[in-house]
Amino acid sequence: MKMPSAAPRRAAIYLRISLDREMDGLAIERQREDCERLAEREGWTVVETYIDQSISATDATKSRPDYDRMVSDYETGAFDAIVCWDLDRLTRQPRQMEDWVDAARFRGLLLKSVSGDVDLTNENGLLIAGIKIQVARAEVVRKGKRQSKAQQQRAKMGRAPKGMRPLGYAVNGDVIKHEADAVRAIYALFSKPEHPESLRSLARALSGTEVIKELPALPKHTHTVSMEREQARKIRAEDENRPYEPREPKPDGPWSPSTVLGILRNPRYAALSTYTPKEYQKDGNRRRTWRAQIIRDEAGEPIRGQWDAIVDDEIWWKVQEILDDKKRVTNTSGATKRKRLGSGLYRCGLVDSETGQACGKKVTGAPRGYTCPGHMVRSGPAIDDFVTRVISVRLAKKDAVKKIITPVDTPKTKSIDAAISDQRARITRAQHDYDAEIIEGHDLKRVRDAAGTRIQELEAQKMLQSRTGALLPILGVDNPAAAFEHASLELRRQIIDVLATVLLLPQPRGRKGFDPASVEIVWK
Repeated sequence: MKMPSAAPRRAAIYLRISLDREMDGLAIERQREDCERLAEREGWTVVETYIDQSISATDATKSRPDYDRMVSDYETGAFDAIVCWDLDRLTRQPRQMEDWVDAARFRGLLLKSVSGDVDLTNENGLLIAGIKIQVARAEVVRKGKRQSKAQQQRAKMGRAPKGMRPLGYAVNGDVIKHEADAVRAIYALFSKPEHPESLRSLARALSGTEVIKELPALPKHTHTVSMEREQARKIRAEDENRPYEPREPKPDGPWSPSTVLGILRNPRYAALSTYTPKEYQKDGNRRRTWRAQIIRDEAGEPIRGQWDAIVDDEIWWKVQEILDDKKRVTNTSGATKRKRLGSGLYRCGLVDSETGQACGKKVTGAPRGYTCPGHMVRSGPAIDDFVTRVISVRLAKKDAVKKIITPVDTPKTKSIDAAISDQRARITRAQHDYDAEIIEGHDLKRVRDAAGTRIQELEAQKMLQSRTGALLPILGVDNPAAAFEHASLELRRQIIDVLATVLLLPQPRGRKGFDPASVEIVWK
């Protein structure tokens, strides 16, 4: 048995696994047990354990939250030794390894791994560390090529790709009826000949903030999948007679138009087999266009997937033609930004004389204003000015912002509060270390700056948990009314959408100029 070191050290344990397919944490727990035994043999006190689960260390562009936290804590003097299962668990980036080498040479950091000691203070240790990192990176490249080849082979056989299940399909490929009904409704509503729904309106319907009879609201898909995975973890733990530690699922929230676009673009819904290679394309991007993703046979025909289609070929290709139609673009630069404040937001308020029901359809942008085919054509600038003035007056009232923002105390906000407390504690510890002459003034400043920046980020995240988090540039200032008037078009549209429903009525015949009575604003 190895004797404890003469000078006991404060050790940090770092655990990482690139991909935990089962998401049961067993692989991480095995690493933890081995590392804790190693720290005990050395006589070190473990002060913190940092865990990055299902996060690769190969891609330098990907963030490892606990790794970054460990680096920050080391800078504050929280520990002077690191224990990891293997060196490639700690990092696979030569630049990051250089930082730890400097810490070992100039600040006395000790690094121990279960797979073998690495002395970063001499040339042999540096050589071994460098070789191990490069070997690990090479193995990742080889593994990636093998996996890509296997995925391509699966696609040519018509088998479903692996990964998170799409809306409407179970993991085993079976159709989930209520989700599949939603997918069919999305395709039908987007492609109907008259008054088709937009990506944004479909996203609002799925989120429950707008009523479309054919499309009921659904929980956010990432939330649903995370709940399913958590239930599977619980069942596995019970079957294996081991403790179950619940994890917080991904939060529910509003659907985004980009998610709806992804549904409409996904060839899997028409039972078309797809494959997306990871290597860079000629245009410098990794991701291929939807057309290039479809696998074809030697005759050039699309390969059919071995699963049931949710939409037929005709409607799927029709939707692609609509999405590809250049008429959907509102300007020659190729941008799709709106030019009208109320396009797709204001609604037609014309009342049918027979039914007594208002039309209610969203008006579309016209060259000089707004139109509802067959009902009205209205001039835009005067209407927009009137709506802007009314909304500004409403925002100037003291209770306006309070009625819009409803703070919600959720497990997510509680965890953010805890993280904020941790950052404030870091500043306090650094101040104590500075007072005790353990660290220098520049070290204290660095900790304060880093922790202060992180606190601002966390407070912003907390605010974004509310449904109006994106509106903070307007709602989070002293004068929301003035901020609204000078805000971007999209922010003003979102504020109007949250506060009111704007109904446009036909301009009375024979009356010149704008009539405020022809615009009805119904507060929500």
